[in-house]
Amino acid sequence: MTDRALKSLRVPVKQLRRECNPAVFKFTTTAELPPIEGTVGQDRAVTAMDFGLSIEAAGYNLYVAGPTGTGRSTELRTQLAKIAAERPASPDWCYVFNFRDPARPEAIGLPSGKARGFSQDVEALVATVRREVPKALESDDYAQRREQINRELQAQRERLFETLRAEAHTRGLAVSATPMGITTVPVVDGKPITPEQYALLTDDRKREIQQQTSEVESIIASMAPQLRRLDHGAAELLAQLDKQLMRAIAVPLIEELKREYVNEPAVSTFIDRLGSDMVEHVDDFRGTDQTPPMQAAVLAAAAPRDGVFDRYKVNVIVSHDGATTAPVVFEESPSYYHVFGRVDYRPSLGSVVTDHTMIKPGALHRANGGFLVVDALDALSQPLVWETMKRALRTGQARIENLGEQLAVLPTSTLTPAPIPINVKVAMIGSTRLYQILQNTDDDFKKLFKAKADFTTDVQRIPAHVDLYARFIARQAEEKGMRPFDRNAVARVIEFSSRMVSDQDKLSLHMMDIVDLLVEADYWACEENSAEVGEAHVEKAIDQKVYRSNLIEDRIQEFIDNGTIKVDVTGAIPGQVNGLSVYDLGDYSFGRPSRITARVSLGRGQVVNLEREIQKSGPSHSKGFLIITGYLNGKFAHRQPLSFAASLTFEQVYDEVDGDSASSTELYALLSAITDVPLKQNLAVTGSVNQLGEIQAIGGVNEKVEGFYAVCKARGLTGDQGVIIPRDNVHNLMLKPEVVRAIRNERFHVYAVSTIEQGIELLTGMPAGKLRKNDTYSDGTFFRRVTDCLEAMTRRSIEVNRAAQKELVAPTTPAASTDGRRKRADTRGRGKR
Repeated sequence: MTDRALKSLRVPVKQLRRECNPAVFKFTTTAELPPIEGTVGQDRAVTAMDFGLSIEAAGYNLYVAGPTGTGRSTELRTQLAKIAAERPASPDWCYVFNFRDPARPEAIGLPSGKARGFSQDVEALVATVRREVPKALESDDYAQRREQINRELQAQRERLFETLRAEAHTRGLAVSATPMGITTVPVVDGKPITPEQYALLTDDRKREIQQQTSEVESIIASMAPQLRRLDHGAAELLAQLDKQLMRAIAVPLIEELKREYVNEPAVSTFIDRLGSDMVEHVDDFRGTDQTPPMQAAVLAAAAPRDGVFDRYKVNVIVSHDGATTAPVVFEESPSYYHVFGRVDYRPSLGSVVTDHTMIKPGALHRANGGFLVVDALDALSQPLVWETMKRALRTGQARIENLGEQLAVLPTSTLTPAPIPINVKVAMIGSTRLYQILQNTDDDFKKLFKAKADFTTDVQRIPAHVDLYARFIARQAEEKGMRPFDRNAVARVIEFSSRMVSDQDKLSLHMMDIVDLLVEADYWACEENSAEVGEAHVEKAIDQKVYRSNLIEDRIQEFIDNGTIKVDVTGAIPGQVNGLSVYDLGDYSFGRPSRITARVSLGRGQVVNLEREIQKSGPSHSKGFLIITGYLNGKFAHRQPLSFAASLTFEQVYDEVDGDSASSTELYALLSAITDVPLKQNLAVTGSVNQLGEIQAIGGVNEKVEGFYAVCKARGLTGDQGVIIPRDNVHNLMLKPEVVRAIRNERFHVYAVSTIEQGIELLTGMPAGKLRKNDTYSDGTFFRRVTDCLEAMTRRSIEVNRAAQKELVAPTTPAASTDGRRKRADTRGRGKR
């Protein structure tokens, strides 16, 4: 290759890195800039997000897609704050006791900020009744009316008893009331007799007394219903007295409370039922407990006395006191109970009990009337969260059910709170891949999440976006209390951003990484007591981050330096070439050369990929290898089949190899092995190839160039070393300043090629050659050498095959044997074969 042709393939220094001139900025430091509102370069996502959050049609919940660190959450918070401010505050919600069905607490909605007041009003009403009822029960008027009822009852009982006594007297018996009931005693001479005296009576007299006793007992039995009716009537009168007393106290309070909530029918209904329950349970309001001490102790252990009044409590589950805008809830831990609420339990006498006051809300209830934001992957990975959320969005109702109720084989007795109607927009943040999976596998997702905001990872590097980047830096410095960044530091951040996406014409939108760089640069400025963050501080932050992460890179370099990993950077060797690989450590990636070798022998066109044979080849690498076979067949097998066998491998690489970026490199090694033409070891190669021999773009071009440069630098730069890259990757170059300086000083080179022919000429120094009309290549060209070698191997293969066939069919002289028949049989057998 001529020097002119060689230079034409060299990448000009100005194309190795796109620098940012600080002079384009009209500020001295970012303190002079107005902070940016929103994000940089996400116009499409912002427009889609505004649409998804603003539209109120059913099913238009929002999925925010994109990689982590692109500003999804930040922009979502900004948009939600703006949209929520335009909407009214949401209603409050509370649960109350259901007096008709205690197992099904009722839900009551109230205007925003009213639920707490309602709860306090009910609590004050109950407290007033609890205070006034015992006083009324101890009043003289109540005591007199109760005494009057008791006197009337006693008088009626006395009249019945007098009648009974007269009946007994006529029969010679006396009656007396005992705790065990009414008993009869025989009377002799006007006096009751003792059991001993009764024993001395004659048998006839005893039979007479027994007959008379039976008659009196019959009379007593006939009077028992009358006595029970008297007791029951008295109890009813006393109960009515208590109810009248309770009504006198509670009704005015209840009517006054109802007037405050005249526009809330559900509240009025609850208050009416509460008053009716108070009237029916006056005994609960007595100041002293008439329960026997032992029983009272047991009941107190089960539930304190105040517990009987829990049914009157209002359990406020959602309150928007002081709120003027729609709620926005970011649920960072979207477990089932955190999202949908739960019913708690308390221990009681070896078991557990619950009531409506132990119902707890979830994020879905707090976000009702507004917006709920969850991480998509977290929501999908938690048990029953995704299915329950879809059901809530479909039905427009939020039900509070414990997980055990949904998973239990047999139903259990527990509370079933009334569902709360919801009007909430859910925004899920997740990856683009997860969105695609849900779109393809979940029909409900298509119906419920019709809006999508897709965040991109890069933006065009144009002046407008560069200015926005500077304002973004200004905002971060202000929000995080960092020092202002001077224009040189901003320019270096811009260059770093382009390096992150490996594109001279793009800026990275992985803003989380940019913010990390700003924070670390501010740290180093603080260490130097600098009032501003300068370019040197940004550069140091970059270098220190690399230093903290590149331990493995240094270890591999040590192995290359001491010869453990074999890499040649001088000389020329047939069938051997320096390929380039990228090692991705998650937070850091780097490139290093790998020796690729090829061996060729006679065969039938088989090309073996050793990595594939041991299942260490990824799909992309295997595809690239098959493309090589296609290229060889299309280029050199028109006139005759390929008659060689070859094997290729990455030497000293024991991990899985994937990607097709080494396919051109493997092809160079294979062609060199066929022709025995040596390849220059001072050059490393990267680039994929198609079946037409065109070199295609690859990833990690900067890391690969810098990786081979580091090896050459350690061995000593000779001035003829360099890297061959695809021409389509030139715009991806954002090399380190050190590498650019070495290339400017012609100590290192980067060559860009578009075809296999150009790479061959660089690696061998021979012209590749062009196919002539007679389907041959010119003498002295590399491809002529290839075809000559392939034809020679074909001829040799034919000769070997013919010789083998002759050996098989040629008769052999029988050896001496006494068995002539066996000699003839052996001869016939060989002839047939």
